[in-house]
Amino acid sequence: MATSGQWRRGASPPTSVSEKKFDGEVDNPVAHDDGDTAEGTWLELAVLADHEAVEAVSEILSRFAPGGTSVEPAFELVDEGLAARLDPGRPAVVRAYLPARDTGAARRAVADASAALGHLQAFDLRTIGELQTRLVHESDWANAWKQHFPVLRIGRRIVIRPTWRRHRPAPDDVVLALDPGMAFGTGLHPTTRLCLAGIERWADEGRVHGTTVLDVGCGSGVLAIAAARLGAAHVLGVDTDPIAVEATAANTRRNRLVRRVRVRQGSVPTGEGPFDLVLANLIASVLVRLAPALAGDLRVPGPGGIGAGRLLASGIFIDREAEVRDAFGAARLHVTRADREGEWVALEAVRS
Repeated sequence: MATSGQWRRGASPPTSVSEKKFDGEVDNPVAHDDGDTAEGTWLELAVLADHEAVEAVSEILSRFAPGGTSVEPAFELVDEGLAARLDPGRPAVVRAYLPARDTGAARRAVADASAALGHLQAFDLRTIGELQTRLVHESDWANAWKQHFPVLRIGRRIVIRPTWRRHRPAPDDVVLALDPGMAFGTGLHPTTRLCLAGIERWADEGRVHGTTVLDVGCGSGVLAIAAARLGAAHVLGVDTDPIAVEATAANTRRNRLVRRVRVRQGSVPTGEGPFDLVLANLIASVLVRLAPALAGDLRVPGPGGIGAGRLLASGIFIDREAEVRDAFGAARLHVTRADREGEWVALEAVRS
């Protein structure tokens, strides 16, 4: 899911956190006999505050936090989930962090901050929530993020195995070894799952074996690799992002598919068609814009519609489905099936 508005983990913070409730009594499993906590442990103070109270709450918390405060305004997703817009009607979260090594000092800071916030609430400003606390422990971000990527089974046979995890496959499992790097496509997102389920269904119907496949916006290469694992003879992945091209190439090598999966920077039209199958896990606006080019890279049907190329398009918000259908129809792509997961839709279309 690249080509436009690609998701990224982005610049990684130096730490991730594991959490434990801090109740003012500092019931801390890592506390030493002298009342100190382990190095690298911080106490987070967080308060829900209306916008008119943010500055006052920030001033109070900054009294106890040497690094100052941060303000996280409420937001809503826009642009098909790829951007965010501030929501001034909802309160923000003000956060501050102070060293938790000295548990006695931490207890006093919590008590003093709570008292000061209580005085502020007496001024009857709009929403000021109760002081919330938790302990956060530093860890190596380079590895900590990996805990969020489990071995994932999609459909009946496809299993996505992150390269750092082990999996004992069942006899019919089609295992994809994947390291997402900074490219979109881990199997965790509904748009990717919808595509993988569609590819597996095509394979069960005998539509994948021996075919040529194009993966537009290949991201991590998960769809291209799945198609090859399920029997496609030749797969081309294209992406406008060089990071995605590198990720797909690396994952293709990991899965020992370099003879059947090729990747390069670019988009449609590829100049290498026609293809039997085209996979396009993009977003609605890009699918609308690329509809003629996607159709142009699909095999044109013979007499009686035999041999028509098929498109599997995902990344479509439900409220944009009709727009995509119209664009496909104008490009001689006849939609034959729609699958949904949550707010996302995947459309299957046949070239006419």
